[in-house]
Amino acid sequence: MSNVSFETGHVGLNVNDLERSKEFYRDVFGFEVRGESKDADRKYAMLAQDGRLVLTLWQQSASQFSRETAGLHHLSFQAKSVREVREIEVKLLERGAKFIYDGIVLHSEGASSGGIFFEDPDGIRLEIFTTEGLEAYSAPEKGASACGFF
Repeated sequence: MSNVSFETGHVGLNVNDLERSKEFYRDVFGFEVRGESKDADRKYAMLAQDGRLVLTLWQQSASQFSRETAGLHHLSFQAKSVREVREIEVKLLERGAKFIYDGIVLHSEGASSGGIFFEDPDGIRLEIFTTEGLEAYSAPEKGASACGFF
C-alpha cells in the first residue's frame, strides 16, 4: 500500500448559462476568471482565488440541478469567521438567492461549526461555514445534520 496523500484540486460544475454563473461566483465568492472559452460548442470558465484554481464551470446542462441523480450532493466552502459568512449572506440576500435555512445554523446540536446553506442559479446546493464565533447559534433540526438532507 502506498502513502499517497490527496487534496481537493478543483470542482467542476455543469451550468445552464455560463455568463450568469460566472457573475454569481465572482460577485458572491470573489473568484477571478483565470481562463475561459466562449466557443459556441464548448463554453467553460476556470475560476480561481488567490491564484489557485477552485471551480470550473461547464455550460453543458439543459436543466436545474437534481437531487434525484447520483453525483454532487453539495459544495462547501470554509470561511474564517462568522463575520465573513454574514458578508456573503448579505450579498446572497441582495441577489435573491434561495436559502435552505434562515440565517446561520449549526451543523448539528452542540456542533462547533455551522454556516449558511443556499442554492446557486442552477439549483446547485452550496454551503459556507465557519468554526469561529458560533456560540449564539443553534441547529435547525434535532438529531440530523444541517448539511445532510437539505
